[in-house]
Amino acid sequence: MTNREIFESTKRASRTLTTLADDKINEILIDVADAAIEHTEEILQANEADLALMDPSNPMYDRLRLTKERIEAIAADTRNVSKLPSPLGRILKHTVLPNGLDLKRVSVPFGVIGIVYEARPNVTFDVFSLCLKSGNACVLKGGKDADNSNRAIVGIIKQVLAKHGIDEHIIELLPANHEATADMLHANGLIDVVIPRGSSRLIRFVRDEASVPVIETGAGVCHAYFDKDGDTQKGARIINNAKTRRVSVCNALDCTIMHFDRLADLPAICEPLKASRVNLFADEPALAALQGNYPEELLNPSTEESYGTEFQAYTMAIKTVGSLEEALGHIARFGSGHSECIITENEDTSDKFLQMVDAACVYSNAPTAFTDGAQFGLGAEIGISTQKLHARGPMALEEMTTYKWLIHGDGQVRG
Repeated sequence: MTNREIFESTKRASRTLTTLADDKINEILIDVADAAIEHTEEILQANEADLALMDPSNPMYDRLRLTKERIEAIAADTRNVSKLPSPLGRILKHTVLPNGLDLKRVSVPFGVIGIVYEARPNVTFDVFSLCLKSGNACVLKGGKDADNSNRAIVGIIKQVLAKHGIDEHIIELLPANHEATADMLHANGLIDVVIPRGSSRLIRFVRDEASVPVIETGAGVCHAYFDKDGDTQKGARIINNAKTRRVSVCNALDCTIMHFDRLADLPAICEPLKASRVNLFADEPALAALQGNYPEELLNPSTEESYGTEFQAYTMAIKTVGSLEEALGHIARFGSGHSECIITENEDTSDKFLQMVDAACVYSNAPTAFTDGAQFGLGAEIGISTQKLHARGPMALEEMTTYKWLIHGDGQVRG
């Protein structure tokens, strides 16, 4: 089939989902989770074929890599989605006009959601489970790095759909080429919304190129501000966890902002980072505080390019500031609106930070690593939105719906 024929078949299939009962959807999701476990070896073999073509030193390698444990976690997330309440048919607003017209605003699916993503085959399962639970069909455009993995996963999902008598075109995987991306971004009337997941370069391209609506999931340039009233032990734990838990994900820490009065505590705060061999790019005051207390080969002077960079590697910038206002200014200039945190024991300072930072998720005394749909109790997520229209932060089931108005009358006419 041509790409346009794929879009047309998915659009037709999406209409069959409007009458699918939630119990049936849940049954399918549980079967998909079981099939993922049952076909683990098949998925891992396909994944090995993809990994063999990528340099292990590439930061994307960890995102691409699947393991038995990761597939078990994916299956658990899929089962969790099946247990969540349906986001459909919720009455968002109800009013009766003076003329007797009964108006209800009710949540409904978008219809067909297009996803453009890179080397993360787990996204294939996540997107399908969230789309099915929210009554949406999906067209996937994965990167060539994960094409073998994605095709194996979509094939397994389609087997489950066939078993349940569901139109298999509710999920489609496009060829892993640039032409397919261009076709999706201009499939007006066939794709209802496109969501990009990946690098800032990919997201900018989709945003600038698409003629269909886009929900922007932005890059994560995340900061942790260690305030003059911060607790050193908390700071060390929070910064280490945010930086080293998984360096390739969008909620990983990229820059620590240190209050000048607490530079003497910087070596203790950075101590846990040594185990992961984190490269530090520090400004002059921070560099002076760390010299002799941190491996010299991992210490580098910062440049302007050190700030505002999503490293996706064992690399972190450090910026020294003299006040909360200066920290807020640095975040406003270099942040991406994703996730920011403050480490402080001063409640007033914390409140001001939470109020003034313009980001989807703002933390006090907790790492940015928690920005995740599952961690927020939302089930699997489709992405972290950094825009302000429709959705912001972890996008889960509720964010996968729009609404329509239902009006009941009894013969009224407009004068």
